[in-house]
Amino acid sequence: MIDDAGLHTFWNVSIITQLRAAARFDWPAMTPLHTIYGAVTLIVLASCSQGDAKQAPAAPPSMPVTVIEAAKQKVPVSLEAVGQAEGSREVEIRARVNGILEKRLFQEGAAVAPGQTLFEIDAAPYELAVQEAKAALTQERVKRELAETDVKRLGPLVEDKAISQRELDQAIATAKQATASIAMAEAKVKDAELNLSYTKIAAPIGGITGRALRSEGSLVTATNDSALLTTMTQVNPIWVRFSLAEADYDRIRGKERQARVQLIANDGSIGADNGHLNFTASTVDSKLGTVQLRAEFANPSQRWLPGQFVKARILAGEQMAMLVPQAAILQTEQSRVVLTVGPDGKAKQKPVRASSWIGNQAVVTDGLDEGDKVIVDNLVKLRPGTAVQPKSAQASAPAAAAAK
Repeated sequence: MIDDAGLHTFWNVSIITQLRAAARFDWPAMTPLHTIYGAVTLIVLASCSQGDAKQAPAAPPSMPVTVIEAAKQKVPVSLEAVGQAEGSREVEIRARVNGILEKRLFQEGAAVAPGQTLFEIDAAPYELAVQEAKAALTQERVKRELAETDVKRLGPLVEDKAISQRELDQAIATAKQATASIAMAEAKVKDAELNLSYTKIAAPIGGITGRALRSEGSLVTATNDSALLTTMTQVNPIWVRFSLAEADYDRIRGKERQARVQLIANDGSIGADNGHLNFTASTVDSKLGTVQLRAEFANPSQRWLPGQFVKARILAGEQMAMLVPQAAILQTEQSRVVLTVGPDGKAKQKPVRASSWIGNQAVVTDGLDEGDKVIVDNLVKLRPGTAVQPKSAQASAPAAAAAK
């Protein structure tokens, strides 16, 4: 029999239990002692192995993730830029004659039609000037009639040699001078009438009026700053001016006439889809390395106002690329990356190149292979090498639909 006190010295209580079982085994009388010890040792090792197996920590469960399968498709060449709206026509309303401003005939900030009278200047001095010019014209006409009568009377007298040819020539010259004087008087009448018409200041275009800069009773002078009365802006159509980097402009160069331009609202929706480029600069800004462009949009409801900053999207031509949700693209210190499911079922990081955005989709032109499973959720919890349990998301919308 094996002594319990000795066993407590070398083994713990759980092992003693195994030894006691071995001691109760009916060993033959002549069994060597080292054989019994070897058997006991095997029992102890088996017991330790079972304990270690029970205490080993379990592997963490795979994290469920949603994935989309990368696939090349035709997508529009899309560029975005921040621009500023401006009126398609912007004019200053100025007084063209001097006088007292008598009336303002419009509501500030209201829409007016072309030709609508906006201001009236005291017209009395100009009405008198018209009358005076007409009177002078009448005088000149009378003088010409008299000169023509003299020519008719002196003609026969010259033939009869009753007067000299010189007297007749002088009468003819006087008649011609009278004709010239009439032309000058007629011009003065027109000038006086034109000045009289300037006392009613009309809108040269249809559009939105600005603030009135002069109030009734003010003296305005056509030759100084007091002549500026208000401004007008035509907002339908509206123009949007923006710039593209030289490298981006090269992507649409030669396609300006076919390019479609959209305006993106503050909530990310497409606010206008009816724009086209109506101006492209012929030079590159040497300081900024950009090219100026301008787009035109119908604006009947006056949603877009001059001076407003807006986001413009230019769609020109097509390219082969992959669409990936913007949320799936992460920015590191070196590049943009996405997480994909590797062959071993673990998250794998891949650097990608995104050329532009279409809606909430990024246009990836490099870095992904056909069939790559791109992880689109739980990205905050994931790290490269994390075991994942992927499930497929609904297929991404076609590029044409994303651009609408």
